[in-house]
Amino acid sequence: MYWLIPFLAWLGIHLYGWKLRKHNKENRKRLLAGLGYQEDKPIIGFFHPYCNAGGGGERVLWAAIAHIQRTKPHIVSVVYSGDTDATKQAILGKVKSQFNLELDESRVDFVFLDSRHLVEDSAWPRFTLLGQSLGSMYLAWEAMTKLVPDLYIDTMGYAFTFHIVAILGRIPIGAYVHYPTISTEMVKRVQTRTRWHTNANSISSSAVLSQAKLLYYRVFMYYYAISLRGASFLMVNSMWTKEHIDSILQYSNLFLDIINFLPPLLFLKLFISNKAPKTATIVYPACDTKAMSLFSLEHRQRVILSLAQFRPEKDHAAQIRAFQQLLEENPQFKSDNNPNDGVRLVLIGGSRNEGDRDRVIQLRRLAGNLGVEPYVDFIVNAPYATVLEWLSKASIGLSTMQDEHFGINIVEYMAAGVIPVTHASGGPYKDIVRPVDGGPTGFHAKTPAEFAEAFKKVLSLSEEEELQMRRRARQRAVQRFSEDEFEKAWDSCKWDRYLP
Repeated sequence: MYWLIPFLAWLGIHLYGWKLRKHNKENRKRLLAGLGYQEDKPIIGFFHPYCNAGGGGERVLWAAIAHIQRTKPHIVSVVYSGDTDATKQAILGKVKSQFNLELDESRVDFVFLDSRHLVEDSAWPRFTLLGQSLGSMYLAWEAMTKLVPDLYIDTMGYAFTFHIVAILGRIPIGAYVHYPTISTEMVKRVQTRTRWHTNANSISSSAVLSQAKLLYYRVFMYYYAISLRGASFLMVNSMWTKEHIDSILQYSNLFLDIINFLPPLLFLKLFISNKAPKTATIVYPACDTKAMSLFSLEHRQRVILSLAQFRPEKDHAAQIRAFQQLLEENPQFKSDNNPNDGVRLVLIGGSRNEGDRDRVIQLRRLAGNLGVEPYVDFIVNAPYATVLEWLSKASIGLSTMQDEHFGINIVEYMAAGVIPVTHASGGPYKDIVRPVDGGPTGFHAKTPAEFAEAFKKVLSLSEEEELQMRRRARQRAVQRFSEDEFEKAWDSCKWDRYLP
């Protein structure tokens, strides 16, 4: 009798999935008819709830869809989006203005989701990883009730949605992972009780709470690994991300293995698949290096440029502090008469929500408190043309995010001839800002003092040294991170073999 309850639950879920798939025929026909098709077409569903955010992750999404449209014109791409305040035309217009990508409206459509608030940080002030993962599963359920595609590709990192899609949709699953939901670095910071934006002071200052959070992280990583294994193919954006995802795919815990063989957890094994390859494939993000590589390398302005969404992990506060230290220790970079004549820090980034808007206000206040406000510019949600304008005249490209998974903005710096100064970790350190012919293409730093020193080095280069470094940086970006390279790597995963 005890086993009857799990069996009935299993049967009920599968009957619900069968009914949902049957109803999906009408949803599918309605969507294709809205695009002007009377016959059936293969449909790829891209799960990207923040598709209108305008960041590097969104560029990957739209570059992939643009590539599919060029090479597989019979395929329809559908984006599961939570941007219910935007229309299809508005989103595609932003794609054109921000990324210079023009898509065929007859071969792309949107399924708008009403439950995106469940994956917002603000919805889960405690147990954020768990809450967002459960929220993503609900969001995936909403997505499947509105349309079951032929192939599901998650491009935002919501691996827990794979269970819902596999059970209800019974379709192949792929993923492009920008950043692991949980990483070994996050676990280490809890172990060492290091304060971080993912490890609050109230936790790191307590030995008991740190041990409790460590247990929570280990359990979460165990089920995150199970979720990732449900994908038929996995793409990642950098060597750093690959190392972490490959490690997570192999993660095991003997105690949890035993626990999962006991009822009722044993029941969950009826819904778990293990289709993923043992390693992920690196697909460096598509970067629009063609237009930027035409910019002149000479006569650059003394501008330190930051291109990054105003999210907490981007650590814009460190940028302002490093800039303040540069000016304090090197008054020759200031101008008492006109701040516009001195070195300037220009922060360009997207603002997704109220949290980001509040962050910009706090950053403006920080610049004022540190006395550098006259030398700092904030440009929020800038159009693509404005970004290009600043890239064409800036001297230094700045990124202070620790463990940045890749960094499309850094590739854009280099293609535009802007010398990058990045955090000495993650993709910028391992993949992007690497020597060319034995010569440096930029600088790495960790502390505000080190960043300030790197700024000084770039601003003090001779004209010839500066020109040579810009040339090497451009060569690295254009040859290694072009759209052509992205498309070749994307196709190497043979995603199309999973379509009917």
